Amino acid sequence: MCGTCGCGEDDHITYTIPGKPGHHHGDENHHHVDHQVHDHKPLVSKEIQLEIDVLAKNNLKAEHNRGYFEALDILALNLVSSPGSGKTSLLEKTIKEIKKELNFYVIEGDQQTSNDADRIHKAGAPVIQVNTGNGCHLDAEMVGTATKQLKPTSGSVLFIENVGNLVCPAMFDLGESLRVVIISTTEGDDKPIKYPTMFQTAQLCIINKTDLLPYVDFDVEKAKGFALRVNRKLEFITVSVKTGEGMDQWYKWLKEKSK
Repeated sequence: MCGTCGCGEDDHITYTIPGKPGHHHGDENHHHVDHQVHDHKPLVSKEIQLEIDVLAKNNLKAEHNRGYFEALDILALNLVSSPGSGKTSLLEKTIKEIKKELNFYVIEGDQQTSNDADRIHKAGAPVIQVNTGNGCHLDAEMVGTATKQLKPTSGSVLFIENVGNLVCPAMFDLGESLRVVIISTTEGDDKPIKYPTMFQTAQLCIINKTDLLPYVDFDVEKAKGFALRVNRKLEFITVSVKTGEGMDQWYKWLKEKSK
């Protein structure tokens, strides 16, 4: 088991490009260290050593990814959220509406199925699905491998849609340019203080499903206040992907960051 978050050691990672056969990548080194750590030291010592080694290896690969993105002037955005916040719907609408203005590529992360990749493919962007098996997050190695297969062009925007989870993805640098955390009005306005690490490591917070505000117990200003407690520099954009409200502000932000 991974000492950082408990991902299964025998996972087989699958990379699938819609319309092409899936590629199975059984990486026995998937954010794990050598089995020699399983000695007779106290359990606490082993857990600490595992986490240090796992994150150190990931961070090294993340720096390689970051160098690649910077060399090609690629804006790589790590999209993180809990399940059902609307990440894929946000990407679908974005791609459909401004793909003539920005060149998009997408890495989709999920434990199973290619459902989200199929949706992105239909929206009109090159996409690769990364199925993590029992893994609860993407890591830098997965992103590096997926990027090699996807081959984003210079000056493009690469969306990395992480596995739906507000805990583990916060600990793993993917080499992204910026991290975007998405929450929805159906989740509760206390998410930023319940899961502070995710909001501490993000540069932008998108609050989605504002069309449901009349029907849910969610205070936008309270949510922003909680988020600013853990990250004073965090930016906010409120949107309704369903109605289109606020999407222009999101598109403006994207265009500014991709210059």
